[in-house]
Amino acid sequence: MSLLLSAAAPRRRLAVLGLDGLPLALARRLGATLPNIGRLAQGATTVRAELPELSPVNWTSFYTGEGPEAHGVLGFSRMDPATYRLDVACAADVRRPTVFDRLGAAGLVSRVVNLPNTYPARPLRGMLVAGFVAPELTRAVYPPFLADLLAKSGYRLEADTTRRNGDLDYLLGELRRTLDSRLTALSLLWDDLAWDLFVHVFTETDRLFHFAMDAVLDPGHPRHDACLAFLKDWDAAIGVFLAKYDALPGEKRLLVMADHGFTRLATEVCVNTWLRQHGYLSLTGTPADEWDASVIAGPSRAFALDPGRIYLHRQGRFARGTVQPEEVEPILEEIRNGLLGLTWNGERVMEQVLRGEECYPGMEGGLRPDLVCVGRPGFDLKAKFDRDAVFGLHGRTGAHTVEGAIFADSQGARPERMRDVGRIVLDHFNLSGN
Repeated sequence: MSLLLSAAAPRRRLAVLGLDGLPLALARRLGATLPNIGRLAQGATTVRAELPELSPVNWTSFYTGEGPEAHGVLGFSRMDPATYRLDVACAADVRRPTVFDRLGAAGLVSRVVNLPNTYPARPLRGMLVAGFVAPELTRAVYPPFLADLLAKSGYRLEADTTRRNGDLDYLLGELRRTLDSRLTALSLLWDDLAWDLFVHVFTETDRLFHFAMDAVLDPGHPRHDACLAFLKDWDAAIGVFLAKYDALPGEKRLLVMADHGFTRLATEVCVNTWLRQHGYLSLTGTPADEWDASVIAGPSRAFALDPGRIYLHRQGRFARGTVQPEEVEPILEEIRNGLLGLTWNGERVMEQVLRGEECYPGMEGGLRPDLVCVGRPGFDLKAKFDRDAVFGLHGRTGAHTVEGAIFADSQGARPERMRDVGRIVLDHFNLSGN
């Protein structure tokens, strides 16, 4: 029997509500006064982030149903080994079919709003408005006519966070504008009900927690009430989504998910600065900015890409690489042991330092890092090329966590990792074996 469904077949609709960076523990705390997140937190569980615990890695794992070793997105950045140029990872880097591709092949329609790492928008059976990182609207939508409709409404792809927590009123105003934009897109794509899968992501919590987690958590903070006022607006936006879901006719299912957890930041930890201080990384000059990997010198034995992916500077793998095969194991063990012993104010910084093949089994060597650092909660790993200090605060007060992300399913599934949530979507539509 053909997988293509009759146009008259009843829809088994699945709605996915993404709440970027929301930990279950905080959702329960907020739910004491915010009714909609309180509803979702009741009976919810958690899902573990893929490594590293960054949004592009984890949302891509969701929308492919695969781990990073398969889909190929390992962070915000990717490097050209010939030129050492760093570029922002995007949808063009995804090496596996998406769940939207697979539903489309079965005659099913997907509608998607603000899903990270879907820029540039690819054709699909349905409609899509890409999420972070999405620099311009024309290439962020499919079909193309959506760009004009959204532009006329004043749609904002992303909040301006450049002023950060130094001007919290500005940040909250920006987040309210993107929140309004998400609701505009929600009504535009939802209301005709001509879809089988709907994915809608609110990313505003991630932005707020990065720059004002201290104010959110501390009732004595002078800006605590301002943050809670914004979260009340966010909760009302969730209520709009839930009201639309509740009104759906026929068979339906709701998944609620975050891509990673969040906690208060203790300190940022720059892995490249540590590598420089211990003689593994040398630079040819002053970096133009934090992303300027072109200054990696030939004698360097290792460098890191965000947040803590360490690559040995191997001959044959990188244009200026000099590390020989017989040097690999001793260098890896030196770096691993050194980082496992790294402390800050007497606290151990690293939860784990994993071998690349252990973290990403089966991944081809060209993409796979040699070591993957996992910081303990509160230690935010970075891989900047222009920092002089290993430890420091740079305008952020919140950090991602591997554990603790909220997950709820109206049918009671309990996934282990982000990739498993994508597989739940495929299972719902009987496509997991295709």
